[in-house]
Amino acid sequence: MDNQNNSRNTEQHSNKVPEKKKIFLIINVVIRVLQSLFVFAVVILLLGGALGLGIGMGYFAFLVEDTQPPTKEELQTEISDITEVSRMTYADGTNIAMIKSDLVRTRVDSEHISPLLKKAIISTEDEYFEEHKGVVPKAVIRALVSDATGMGGSSGGSTLTQQLVKQQILTDETTFKRKANEILLAYRIEKYFSKDEIVTTYLNVSPFGRNNKGENIAGVEEAAKGLFGKNANDLTLPQAAFIAGLPQSPIIYTPYSNTGALKDDENMAYGMKRKDFVLFSMYREKAITKEEYEAAKSYDLKQDFQPQQESNQNTEGYLYNAVLEQATNAVMDINIEKAGVKKETLDDLGLSQYKDQARNEIQNRGYTIQSTIDQTVYDTMQNAVANFGYMLDDGYGAGLVETGNVLMDNKTGKIIGFVAGRDFNVSQSNHALDTVRQVGSTIKPISVYGPAIDQGMIGSESRLANYPISYRGGGELTNATNSGTNTFDTVRHSLEWSYNIPVYHLNEAMKTQMGDDNFSYNNYLSKMNYPASDAWAYESAPLGSVETTVLTQTNGFQALANKGQYQKGYMIEKITDNSGKVIYEHKETPVQVYSEATASIMNDMMRSVLDSKITTPFKNMINGLNPTFGNVDWVGKTGTTNFYKDAWLVVSTPTITLGSWTGYDIPTAMSPNSGDQNSAYLANLANAIYSVRPDLFGAGEKFTLSKDVIKSKVSSFTGEKPGTFTYNGGTYTAPGPNVESFYAKDGAPKSQYKFGYGGSDANYSAYWGRYATTTPSSSAGSTTTPSSEKKEDKKKENSTPSSSEKNNN
Repeated sequence: MDNQNNSRNTEQHSNKVPEKKKIFLIINVVIRVLQSLFVFAVVILLLGGALGLGIGMGYFAFLVEDTQPPTKEELQTEISDITEVSRMTYADGTNIAMIKSDLVRTRVDSEHISPLLKKAIISTEDEYFEEHKGVVPKAVIRALVSDATGMGGSSGGSTLTQQLVKQQILTDETTFKRKANEILLAYRIEKYFSKDEIVTTYLNVSPFGRNNKGENIAGVEEAAKGLFGKNANDLTLPQAAFIAGLPQSPIIYTPYSNTGALKDDENMAYGMKRKDFVLFSMYREKAITKEEYEAAKSYDLKQDFQPQQESNQNTEGYLYNAVLEQATNAVMDINIEKAGVKKETLDDLGLSQYKDQARNEIQNRGYTIQSTIDQTVYDTMQNAVANFGYMLDDGYGAGLVETGNVLMDNKTGKIIGFVAGRDFNVSQSNHALDTVRQVGSTIKPISVYGPAIDQGMIGSESRLANYPISYRGGGELTNATNSGTNTFDTVRHSLEWSYNIPVYHLNEAMKTQMGDDNFSYNNYLSKMNYPASDAWAYESAPLGSVETTVLTQTNGFQALANKGQYQKGYMIEKITDNSGKVIYEHKETPVQVYSEATASIMNDMMRSVLDSKITTPFKNMINGLNPTFGNVDWVGKTGTTNFYKDAWLVVSTPTITLGSWTGYDIPTAMSPNSGDQNSAYLANLANAIYSVRPDLFGAGEKFTLSKDVIKSKVSSFTGEKPGTFTYNGGTYTAPGPNVESFYAKDGAPKSQYKFGYGGSDANYSAYWGRYATTTPSSSAGSTTTPSSEKKEDKKKENSTPSSSEKNNN
């Protein structure tokens, strides 16, 4: 029995041995396979790396083959070069001025820069600065992989030397060719210049935000003076750290606004956080001790910032500032588009960055900015405001009554000349291009009558209710000279008198009919770049409670004068660099806002506004100043606001539009005669322009009705087609005299009892009853025949009104 058990155990043991050998064999095979795969992978990587390196070197050589390596002297000039003067010109190329750079900079030698500042900038921007030869290869590879894959965010990769190349020699475009040239030039700079020369140059040319005067500054000396009132070699550790953090984003991190005032705590925090990061970088790189780091971080640096001071720079005046501003906006838009960013997605901070970048580019790159301004016209307009500006003063308000005027070419939108104000020394506000004020009744043709005609709602002789009424929310709505005429007035008559009540009814009816409380803005004014605002939907909007600039309002009338086609007003024709390459050129982007028929009808009615001389004596004055003006076809519209705080007049000929606003900088009541005074001033301004450039006015040309205008015969009683109709059991006739009414579409509708817009049942009953006699009815009912208007009504309509108007909001 024991022998059997021993035999069985021996057999089991002998079976286990082969199994263990099998396991060891499998493990051994797996290890050998993995070793072989690893060796194979290493070989492949080495071969691939060698191949990749070879291809990469070949591609790099291809990218820089056209680059002629600069000499030391050439590099010295390029990396030290700071600005190149740009200039602005009139339309004919004559100089307006050389563009003064507002970048304040003072060069200093290495020994006049604090060692703390050098350590701070190196620790933060280029930790391997003392070791590399201009480029850190692994950082470049990391940046290229990030750019190629879109992964890893902004990985940087630029040394101080490369940053110097980007700032001073190359452009900001992000192409492999530019990057390759950047690397080549960085190596070249490291070959010729010492590390101290490189960091010193970098600190002298880099931008450092703004100083306490609001001036843009560059170089550490101006940064030290402008922020802390010290020289660059006298900075404390926290001061040096703050300045060293600025070049990455100078406008965001600077403690000052563009006026030199200190930013609020929220915006100041960006620079303070950056300062702390610089201090940590210095501690990490062992440039400072832990104790120095903690002491500098806890120090209240705000107490060291200099208080606001007034800038010493002299301004160049209205024209210089306007051209520079318009050119800056043009370049800013180009740069935003190049960056692939949608402008509307940028917040104020983002827009400010792009604007500062554009202004710096214009001021320092040797550009030539060609404006649209005619020198002779512009100078004449300035002389005219100097000679006739006294016409605007009436002693009602405090200070100088200001004015803003824009002269625009109808066909192109070109701004030929402007008046920004009476005296730049008194007010630097550009009242032509920038000042925003309530537009008064000048908005009526643009936002109500024009759209209503365009939609076929009215013709020139349609009738609108003019009975006393209140706003829905309470408060009486009145006309300038009465609380209502107690009748239904025609569209043309209402426009000539600039009545508020009829245009209110028409606007309310248009919103209801179109199903949109903001119909006019959404479908018309927005296309002409009027500013978006909830105010366009208010009941008072058609009366002129909305606000805009003289430029925008002049541009709206330009569209009507240009057969309904809007051309955005512009002042910059072209911008070229010092080699003649075009950086920017204006391109026309016409927008058909109103139909040609609508525009021609509106011009016909606005001719009546001036010819009637009800709201403005402009036509008498203009012809009295110069008999040859009789050959010029003038159309236009006036506007005033509550308490005569603003007075407007915008006039057009077939070729030009001239807008005018007057008022105090701080809205203050003017004389009830302010409208007449503005008209007298504008007549003298137009006459002065005509005396030097009569060709601008299109003498002999006429505004004519377009071929597609529908001329409908209508009853003067209803403004609709004459005829007989039944209403409420009676038969009514709307007889003549018949007149011609102009429609842009559809033509006049058949006469009906409620023929106009606005008015209550009682108003219609009174109107029919007042102007008609009733004869005995037939089986079909009574027949109503209108009689002539009462004498007192005719007297009212033919009386000589005050030539001023008031917008009651």
